[in-house]
Amino acid sequence: MNEERGPTEWGENPNGVGPWVEEFGSEPPADPRYDPVLLTEGDRRNVVDAYRYWTREAIVADIDSRRHPFHVAIENFAHDANIGTVVRTANAFAAAAVHIVGRRRWNRRGAMVTDRYQRIVHHPDMAALHEFALAEGLALVAVDNTPGSVPLETADLPRNCVLLFGQEGPGVTADGRAAAEMTVSIAQFGSTRSINAGVAAGIAMHAWIRRHADLGTSW
Repeated sequence: MNEERGPTEWGENPNGVGPWVEEFGSEPPADPRYDPVLLTEGDRRNVVDAYRYWTREAIVADIDSRRHPFHVAIENFAHDANIGTVVRTANAFAAAAVHIVGRRRWNRRGAMVTDRYQRIVHHPDMAALHEFALAEGLALVAVDNTPGSVPLETADLPRNCVLLFGQEGPGVTADGRAAAEMTVSIAQFGSTRSINAGVAAGIAMHAWIRRHADLGTSW
């Protein structure tokens, strides 16, 4: 039984598609990537049109074949509500994985069910994340407006890296800043001391995309 059928937590997507026969007037394809139940009942999931009717496993496998070599990590020591937004954005940019540092539990509502298609890894503390990054040859890049940071707008982001974000309010912890090979900041021009952590993550990920991604492969 396909666990993705039926209404999502925010209601069915009105922009989805109905049963294959009604949409295309032909017999459903026999391709194993397609879910027989979705072909029969329609697909209202939050996925791009190219993945309509596909099984979750087939979607994940396809994204896995072309994920980008950047990872995203966010510290979660106080149940930060922004994690869902970070996961959703990481999925949109096909990040290699999202690493949650600290508490394992997080609010999935903001992810809009995209966590089903995104690789998510948990680390109990910053030392564990740092060990992972070293083992995988990934540069740990903290994103925080702190003294000595390099402007993201001019920074040369490493291709193989982990973009590290702190939780809303305190920002990246002292352990995170100490482990990072570089710290980048996002230019601000108004009165606020900082921008929302979920927004900051989106800006930084897009900066990586502009620098390293093959834009000809995007949807």
